[in-house]
Amino acid sequence: MVAYAADAAAGGAISFWETPEFWVLVAFVLLIALAGRKIARTITAGLDSRAETIRARVEEAEKLRSDAQEFLASYQRKQNDAVKEAEEIVDKAREEAARLAERAAADLERSLKRREQLAMDRIAQAETSAVEQVRGLAVNVALEATRRVLTDNLPQDKADGLVDDAIKDLPEKLH
Repeated sequence: MVAYAADAAAGGAISFWETPEFWVLVAFVLLIALAGRKIARTITAGLDSRAETIRARVEEAEKLRSDAQEFLASYQRKQNDAVKEAEEIVDKAREEAARLAERAAADLERSLKRREQLAMDRIAQAETSAVEQVRGLAVNVALEATRRVLTDNLPQDKADGLVDDAIKDLPEKLH
């Protein structure tokens, strides 16, 4: 160091490698170069880790998106199936209602025909009964008229015998 001071006092120039600033710079560059590798590795590892995390999240998001699309497609299929099933149920209900209406109309018509037949049977019975009553009444009137004619025109003893014989035979012949 004494030589440095003498060179400087003698007016000689100091070269740049002889200055302390130069050696501080060299030490700093060596420190950065040696530590830089480790720091670069650490930074690179951190960035790689972060990139891997981001990549995993992106893959997870893509998987979730894919699952969501599958779920949406499944839901839309189920919804379409439900709509088709509802339409089928409505169609079947309409068909069933039409069939039941036809059946009810047929049942009503059969019931009306049955009632009409019962009414016709009752009318026929009433006619038969009325005819029998009229016939019976006609027989009684005819018998009474015959008896009066015979009793008025015949002698009493002969008329009584004929009337009695005719009255006995008449119910067997008419009925």
